Amino acid sequence: MSLLTQEHELARKTAREFAEKYVDPIVRKMDRENYYPRETIRDAGELGILTPTVPAEYGGGGGDLRTAVVVLEELGRISGGFSLLVEALGILFADAVNKHASKRQKEEILPKIASGEKIGAFALSEPCCGSDAAAIQTAAVRRGGEWVINGHKMWITNGHYADYYLVAARTGPREARHKAITVFLLKRSNCVETSQIEVMGVRGTGTAEVKFNNCAASDDDIVGEVNGGWKVIVDTLNVGRTAISGVTVGIARGAFEEALKWARNRELFDRKLIEFQNTQFELAEMYASIETARTLAYYAAYLYDINSPGFLIMSHVAKLQTARIAVDVTRRAVQIEGGFGYSKESKAEMFYRDAKILEIGEGTNEVMKYVIYKLIEKGQ
Repeated sequence: MSLLTQEHELARKTAREFAEKYVDPIVRKMDRENYYPRETIRDAGELGILTPTVPAEYGGGGGDLRTAVVVLEELGRISGGFSLLVEALGILFADAVNKHASKRQKEEILPKIASGEKIGAFALSEPCCGSDAAAIQTAAVRRGGEWVINGHKMWITNGHYADYYLVAARTGPREARHKAITVFLLKRSNCVETSQIEVMGVRGTGTAEVKFNNCAASDDDIVGEVNGGWKVIVDTLNVGRTAISGVTVGIARGAFEEALKWARNRELFDRKLIEFQNTQFELAEMYASIETARTLAYYAAYLYDINSPGFLIMSHVAKLQTARIAVDVTRRAVQIEGGFGYSKESKAEMFYRDAKILEIGEGTNEVMKYVIYKLIEKGQ
């Protein structure tokens, strides 16, 4: 059984051609200068690549989750940073808005996001609590017919340049944890303060510290229901964990291709490096690992697309395993390139740095294992 259709392969072709033509020329600038590729984001919007799962009526790609995974894989093969910012904008923000926001909210915002005219960010993590999202401290307090939001978010991809934020805020006592969280859709204004964060890898993603200082919101800005934000958050993260698996496959592929090219051209002891059996075995291990990761990512997305109850556990399995594979494959790529691999001139070195966040962002490896075990206990 093939997990992909001709439509998925067409999306792959479009994404690959886009990545090679528009993303490849700015990869080094993104990595070295932490450059946010605003114009390239607009270019992606014109092709529907920016929001692959948003319906065509709003200007999106109109695809399913497998479409998103394939698109992110092809972008990640060229740039882990560009792929990640698209995943955060197109899935964590736009896909969440499409599924959970009101008709008015969707009509007002999604066309602007899908075209790349405006940027959206998913504001969940805080300095106090990344993995323990139910412990967030950002608060929305009811005052005179409106909500006033104050809080401090951290590690927000696209956050420095966002025009809109999906903000998770506490609307009840801390003891209530996930039962007292509401998601708001806020337009950027003077009440929002951002500071860009210098990160190790996936640079150029506008990752930022975001502070909300007495931001006013109305009931019309609520996504879902009051104190019903946890459902929005969990659904968004589950889908995001499968989508980001596509990013990981792409990063691993990019590093593998760099190492393979190096091995074919590098001379050592009057022989090509690729003629040594150890090099061949390393490349074979890398290739096998990438195919394993790809199958996991596609399968998890397929389960979601057919509305299978098996999706939940597989989304976490895919996130855990593909992240570990990406870190291992990129490490091996650096090793194959030796001293050059350790230099900033090597794309394998860049991919190695890019890969590490995949074991941390959108749920650490430890959180993935915790959730997988809990689901095993429930018989899923």
